[in-house]
This record gives sequence, C-alpha cells and structure tokens, in this order.
Amino acid sequence: MSAECLWGIKNFMIKVKHVSKIYRHDSLETVALDDISFAVSQGEFVAIIGPSGSGKSTLMHILGALDTPTSGSYFLDGEDVGRLNDDELADIRNKKIGFVFQAYNLLPRATALKNVTLPMYYAGVPKEERLKRAKEYLEMVGLGDRIDYNPNQLSGGQQQRVAIARALSMQPKIILADEPTGNLATNQSLEIMEIFKKLNEEGHTIVMITHEPNIAQFAKRIISLRDGKIVGDKKN
Repeated sequence: MSAECLWGIKNFMIKVKHVSKIYRHDSLETVALDDISFAVSQGEFVAIIGPSGSGKSTLMHILGALDTPTSGSYFLDGEDVGRLNDDELADIRNKKIGFVFQAYNLLPRATALKNVTLPMYYAGVPKEERLKRAKEYLEMVGLGDRIDYNPNQLSGGQQQRVAIARALSMQPKIILADEPTGNLATNQSLEIMEIFKKLNEEGHTIVMITHEPNIAQFAKRIISLRDGKIVGDKKN
C-alpha cells in the first residue's frame, strides 16, 4: 500500500508529503528534493541511501528540523513541523530527535560522561538523573569503563559510541544518524551498526543516511534516492 493511502494511520513517527527543496542563487535553481513522499512507522529502522548529490543530506536536515522544504509537508510524531516557530523547532529537536553525526561532534575537553550529560543539563534535567542516565547509556554502548576518558583518549568507534549515548540521553522519539560510520574502519563500523541494530530491537525508531550498501543492509527498510527522487523503497 502506498504512503498516500496510509496517512490516516496514527503510529507513524514521520510523514513526508510531496516535499521538494529548491535552492536558488541569482537566476540559478538547484532541485535537491523533487516531490518525495514516504512515512516511517514507530519502531522502524530505515536506511536512506544514494550517491553524492542525490538529496540525502538535504532530506536529513529537513527530518531533523534543521531546514524547511520549499513545498510540501513534514510531520514528526503528529506535529506539522512547517508550522513551528524557531523556539518550537529548537524544542522539538531537543526533546524528540537524537542526532548522531559522522564527525561525532563531541566536546574535546569534556569526559565521555560530561558529553552525554550536556544535553540534559541544558534541558534542566536534575543532576542526579543526568548522571544516572549518562552512566546507563554509556554502559549500554559498552563504555562503562571509559566514562572519565576524554575524546582524544578514545578510538573513533568509541567516540561514536559516546555520541550514540548522548543521542539517547534525552530519550528521543527518533534517532537520526547521518553517515554514522563514515569516519570509521570496517570493524568499528560493524560494531556501531550492531549497536543500532540492538537499539532498534529494543523499540527505538532509527533513520540513517548512508552511501554504503553494506551499512544499509543493517536496516529493515531501504529507501533509495537519486537526483532528489525516491527510486526505491523496499523491506530488507
């Protein structure tokens, strides 16, 4: 059944309806996304794959409420993101989305524990609860014995584990992972993907951008983009 026939189902975490994104500079137009529609159910693990220039990064920015479409609608957990003001967008990013980036984006002079607690600190979570959650999630990703290490004392794979623990710390509705293995060696990449696979088995909704077919295979569904259009959408 097509996405268009399913909009009424309530357990969708993401609904993208006829979204286009056009970048304009002087008289030049670049179409990054061209009338795409899809939906992601709660608990799904979706990989969005495509070559460079296919529109993956633009789509990730829209899904993460970091950018807005030129036309079309995007609903996250039932909210029409296009109707939100800047403060509401910041709030939805902080409370409903856990980001995992290719570059980890950790504070270099902060311990793993502090890196994980920071989003909770800014959200006003009490200190005792911050520390409890941070230790729990670092333990979950296999770094219970590295909580006092700074990023420069950790391997790339371990730094990405810290980033995953940080993404989980606010107990988000969805995890968005943008090329999460892009900077990692093969063995580290597989370890990170096993963590995502386990998180999904525990009920987390995950949407991952990747250009690597072997990484996409860890997802339960693969959406393929090319030239800003969806050219494939299959269960894995």
